[in-house]
Amino acid sequence: MKKLLLIMAAMVFAIIAVAGCGSNSNQAGQNKTLKVGATSVPHAEILEQVKDDLKNEGITLEIVEYSDYVQPNLNLNDKELDANYFQHIPYLDDFVKQHPEVKLVNAAGIHIEPMGIYSKKVKKLDELKDGAVVAIPNDPTNGGRALILLAKAGLITLKDGVGISATVHDVVNNPKNIKFQELEAAQVPRTIDDVDAAVINSNFAMQVQINPVKDNIFIEDASSPYVNIVAVRTGDENRPEIQALIKALKSDKVKKFIDEKYKGAVIAVF
Repeated sequence: MKKLLLIMAAMVFAIIAVAGCGSNSNQAGQNKTLKVGATSVPHAEILEQVKDDLKNEGITLEIVEYSDYVQPNLNLNDKELDANYFQHIPYLDDFVKQHPEVKLVNAAGIHIEPMGIYSKKVKKLDELKDGAVVAIPNDPTNGGRALILLAKAGLITLKDGVGISATVHDVVNNPKNIKFQELEAAQVPRTIDDVDAAVINSNFAMQVQINPVKDNIFIEDASSPYVNIVAVRTGDENRPEIQALIKALKSDKVKKFIDEKYKGAVIAVF
């Protein structure tokens, strides 16, 4: 009888042990989904390069594409996304300031997209006529960035100290009497046939087959402070899935892809 009880106890222990191993194995093998919002070019294209790397770590990367700069942050804050990758630091800072209910932070800087001045009507800045119409983004940070670029190009002078918060009201010298047409950033490149010049973010330029390197008549250099970042909800910076995403994005593989694909229109910062 004692021997039978010992055998039964051993069998129960073995069953529990096997069940426990199976449970741990299933848990370790569970595939997690990471949903990341991005504009299509270049952000979504860059994210596509790390899908397999994340899959090897048990993470399925789902890329949700956007054509605007507002919804990706609102959706991230509302937990419809795990992260987003589309904006630069000044834009996020301003967005959070304008939407105090939004609790987002910069998790990692990945690349710079130089902003450029483009035209279908002139090939040089000094060819712009008096009263030229120039399209610029209408959101605070990209609008200020565009005006700073125009000032750096020598077309206008801005009030001292306005920095990235500059608006058209801060233009103190405008020798060509430029008329500013302020539009949503994504719409600016679509006006290039109708205006004398347009100041365009590189990602939107590439979406309409404008080559930022070859087609610009003036462009930011690599010292631009407008680093494009992965943003997450406050407190999610150290989530293993987020850290895996950042590690994958900062790989030599991604840097090589950026260099070869965009040829200077997008510049890796890692």
